[in-house]
Amino acid sequence: MEKVYLFFAEGTEEVEALAVVDILRRAGIETRIVSATGSKMVTGAHGIKVETDMLTEDVDFSKAAMLVLPGGLPGAYNLEANKDLAAGIMRHYEAGKPLAAICAAPLVYGRMGLLKGLKATCYPGFEDNLEGAEYTGALVEEDGQFITGKGPAAAFEFGHAIVARLGGTEKADAVLNGMLYNEISK
Repeated sequence: MEKVYLFFAEGTEEVEALAVVDILRRAGIETRIVSATGSKMVTGAHGIKVETDMLTEDVDFSKAAMLVLPGGLPGAYNLEANKDLAAGIMRHYEAGKPLAAICAAPLVYGRMGLLKGLKATCYPGFEDNLEGAEYTGALVEEDGQFITGKGPAAAFEFGHAIVARLGGTEKADAVLNGMLYNEISK
């Protein structure tokens, strides 16, 4: 069975990671938190320690439905520096499978040249890292294989977009409605 792998590095923005994992698991999408550090215990950008499910070197990228990169600093740079992750991203990309990143993390795909000619969003100030992409500034942007999110406030919409891509809009809507997300705009 294919799984979603969300990669967590030292300095990852916790809300972007954990809210997305929560939304995906509520939708019944098998999701694993993967440490990009070599240790299962990882400290996020705000000092929250997260025990991950596995290490990057244990991921079977051929079994991945989607790879997700949360942002945060220095988390996004630490994800970019992980060579095993970079190789897995390239294999996933070349297989035509979906990839997602939020906040500063779209810089990983941008600096790899994978966003050229596509619309993308990211945390304001990081748009120069989206090499060849059209920065939209949208809360969430979907183009081709990619789903990108703007920042922490976009975590629910970003999670919704991932569930919609993998499990359908009806399932994604049901999850957010069950979380009372529809009450926010009232």
